[in-house]
Amino acid sequence: MLRHGETEGGQRYRGVTDDPLTDAGWEQMWRAVRGKGLWDRIVTSPLERCAAFAEALAARHAIVLEVDERWREIDFGAWEGHTVEELMAQDPQALERFWRDPLAHPPPGGERLAAFRDRVLAAWRELASRCWGQRVLIVTHAGPIRVVLAHLSGWPANGLLSIEVPLASLMRLRPQGVRAVEGGWKAAGVARRGEGVGD
Repeated sequence: MLRHGETEGGQRYRGVTDDPLTDAGWEQMWRAVRGKGLWDRIVTSPLERCAAFAEALAARHAIVLEVDERWREIDFGAWEGHTVEELMAQDPQALERFWRDPLAHPPPGGERLAAFRDRVLAAWRELASRCWGQRVLIVTHAGPIRVVLAHLSGWPANGLLSIEVPLASLMRLRPQGVRAVEGGWKAAGVARRGEGVGD
């Protein structure tokens, strides 16, 4: 699973806001996949910060490419396009509640975390079942990556923001000898921390 690189506009809540990658973001993503071998299939979020790179990588190596809406980032509603500093000035209590328990306290007008988790895990289960035995690269966002990692690790959904997913980070998931969509997976490079911004 590959998170997109740096985007135009800097760090802010940009769930469905469709900002493109910066030149540095492109370089970050090329660097992330360099020397990692080839994939049989690439699946990408439809948002430009993921899809543009996925299309370029697929074209370069003649890899099958799929665009799947279910891998898009969570919709942050009224918080879309705003920085943490702006939101702390407007309504610090709402932001702190979201950080403590995003399951119970979604952004105003945003997608509920339970619905977000359900759509991402539906995409994960379908892909893991259909493409078993293939090397698949999923190009997506911090939120969907956190959902899958938390699910496979047995971590609670209200702790999603503690899972660190840096820009252009590549998380490797490997099945451990059994054909199991729900368990038997090993994740490399997973860390947990404090609050973060999804984009």
